[in-house]
Amino acid sequence: MTSVAFIGLGHMGGPMAANLAKAGHDVRGFDLSAPSLELARQNGIATFPSLAETVSGAGTVITMLPAGKHVLSVWQELVETVPTGTRLIDCSTIDIDSAGKAHALAAAKGCPALDAPVSGGTGGATAGTLTFMVGGAAEVFADAEPLFKAMGSRIIHCGAATAGQAAKICNNMILGISMIAVGEAFVLGEKLGLTHQALYDVASVSSGQCWSLTTYCPVPGPVPASPANRGYEPGFAAALMLKDLKLSQAAAEDTGAMTPLGAKAARLYQLFADEGFAEKDFSGIINMLRDKSAPGA
Repeated sequence: MTSVAFIGLGHMGGPMAANLAKAGHDVRGFDLSAPSLELARQNGIATFPSLAETVSGAGTVITMLPAGKHVLSVWQELVETVPTGTRLIDCSTIDIDSAGKAHALAAAKGCPALDAPVSGGTGGATAGTLTFMVGGAAEVFADAEPLFKAMGSRIIHCGAATAGQAAKICNNMILGISMIAVGEAFVLGEKLGLTHQALYDVASVSSGQCWSLTTYCPVPGPVPASPANRGYEPGFAAALMLKDLKLSQAAAEDTGAMTPLGAKAARLYQLFADEGFAEKDFSGIINMLRDKSAPGA
């Protein structure tokens, strides 16, 4: 049994910590939200009123936080609190620069560190089927892999420090672009007289096949488990997709990569969020595409 401190018990972190507890680990939790702490206690997680008390005695500290500034603030406090040798893992999705600075803080303290963002949304967090994209030294990854396996079904070592964040940013840029493409196809299909099921039946076994279609189809019916069948409740909120697309564009600007579709996807999701749909599932962007299409056949 490993003693793990989990910092950030929200929609993703809470279920992840709960799965660690279910796997038999001693999990100590901390969050600024009282309801999140109460739910964590119901799931067998011991909670504490301060970060210092939470990490006391823990061999591993996992953070799951909203943005790079939050990770750096918490990690700065961690390296002033935990003993040398404590393993630090960040599962947040943050910018590459902040991820690099977090690794540097850990290295200066003598703490092995990993960046390990996830894919799979709240459903995957609850079911323990997340994909982990991990950056850091191979030996640190190998030691931490049993913890990841308690929370996910696919654990991929992507390379050295920050490689996990790089993989997550690139993956979600693909996802944002492909969901818009699938939404456009269904809107066009509607105007051409195709039923949703007919288009799905063709594209799902043809060259248009992709995850945004076959697993997360943005129209009700063809994929019963998709958010389209429950009013586009997330899932993966449009605000989070916009965050990740902005991260991809910041990285593209820093590296000089040409990503015109990524840039356009970011602008479309910004418009979707600005129109009041930031908390709806990102697949709901099909409704904006439909609403802004010309009326008539």
